Amino acid sequence: MLELKTQNITKRYKEKTAADDITFTLKNGVYGLLGENGAGKTTLLRILCGILAPDRGEVTLDGIPIQNMGAGYRALLGYLPQDFGYYPDFTVKRYLLYLASLKAVPRDEALRKYREMLELTGLAGEEKQKIKHLSGGMIRRLGIAQALLNDPKILLLDEPTAGLDPKERIRFRNIISTLGHDRIVLLSTHIVSDVANAAEKILIMRRGKIIENKEPDALIRAADGHVWEFVISPPEADICRKQFTVCNVRTEGTGLRMRVLSEKCPFPDASQAVPDLEDAYLYATENREVL
Repeated sequence: MLELKTQNITKRYKEKTAADDITFTLKNGVYGLLGENGAGKTTLLRILCGILAPDRGEVTLDGIPIQNMGAGYRALLGYLPQDFGYYPDFTVKRYLLYLASLKAVPRDEALRKYREMLELTGLAGEEKQKIKHLSGGMIRRLGIAQALLNDPKILLLDEPTAGLDPKERIRFRNIISTLGHDRIVLLSTHIVSDVANAAEKILIMRRGKIIENKEPDALIRAADGHVWEFVISPPEADICRKQFTVCNVRTEGTGLRMRVLSEKCPFPDASQAVPDLEDAYLYATENREVL
């Protein structure tokens, strides 16, 4: 079993610290990296890929610094960036076989993996289509296929469901759930539902720091007792938004049912609600000062 470890990783861009003294260890399984846009997730993934060098700290694989492994590390790596490059006039088949050659996958194995990836990602029957004629969801699936061509033992996915409709997002989650038994999968996203059912452990990133590194159930338990629901009038809701972190709002009759975070009962008629992972994520980020 591989062990990918970051030790005191720090990266600064002028006045901004994109990665701030980050230390964690990943082994086989699916991990979620949650954080708002601008939290530093993409910078961290680029460092894990070896594309970007940290200002301080190091990334090791089984105790060996990745910068010392060269092509050996890249052979173990699959990466799907937010915007991956492709030639619009390439067909699906030509593109995947071209990427396989760049990854130094032997021809016979490339053909086998190419067919396997078409089936896995639901692109079978689309191999003759030019990429420019594919839907956004199909292009993201093509990105997953290219990342898996070399059968990577470390799979890094940056906002992989961006632009996908709900059906495509469910299809993607089902694909990812099958991959973690024999490799490290790190899925970076700002959408909690992307990792809610797939990730065995969730790292929460805020302002360049990892502020939580726990199993989903542990995050949810931490929010227990702090989530409340109540129905109030629209004018009262405006006041409520200024006083509490609002998890959800929906219309109920002539009023609004609000779901908020609070250390104590916010209104006489409020009742405690069972927290879900979205509540837990908000609780972790809204109740943690990052200096």
